[in-house]
Amino acid sequence: MNSAQVSRYGMVAITLHWVIAIGILILIGMGLIMDHVSLDPMRVFQLYQLHKSIGITVLMLVCLRMGWRLTHVAPPLPDSMPVRERQMAHLAHLALYGLQVILPLSGWAMVSVSVLGIPTVLFGTVPWPDLPVLATLQNKGPVEAVLKGFHHWAAWTLAVLIILHVAAVLRHVFILRDSVSGRMLPWPASASRHKRWKN
Repeated sequence: MNSAQVSRYGMVAITLHWVIAIGILILIGMGLIMDHVSLDPMRVFQLYQLHKSIGITVLMLVCLRMGWRLTHVAPPLPDSMPVRERQMAHLAHLALYGLQVILPLSGWAMVSVSVLGIPTVLFGTVPWPDLPVLATLQNKGPVEAVLKGFHHWAAWTLAVLIILHVAAVLRHVFILRDSVSGRMLPWPASASRHKRWKN
């Protein structure tokens, strides 16, 4: 199908987008709890295990989403959008995709090099291996500290990008009143609603 004929993303892309988004928001919330809330040690252990399970799941879904995106045409941005704004939108999406891969990989690496050596069992059922090489390092402490700091700041960077992404969507809905926000909605935006926004 020609990109000019595509007005919104397909249902597979939309479903992956929203499932990944929900997973990421849950992970950010869990990360804040693990960093700033005093919990019982067993509860902390359970939270970390669930955090790892959701993180790996999100990584797999993001890889699927990227594969789907590379093989399916995306709806075009409005012709009225300035070139610089198109470029910024493209860079923002690349950054979002990149962080969605880097964050779970850095978490996986951090777990693999952990001095505690606690195994990862996804959702208490599926054993998940450590990354090669990292699990066999002799002096894991410094590497774990670096990865922990990287993971922490990468998470904050992703959170900021998500806020900017949501702000951009709201701008398209309430200020520009164009069709951009409707491209990723689970339901088609009605013509009457779009006309009402424009008036």
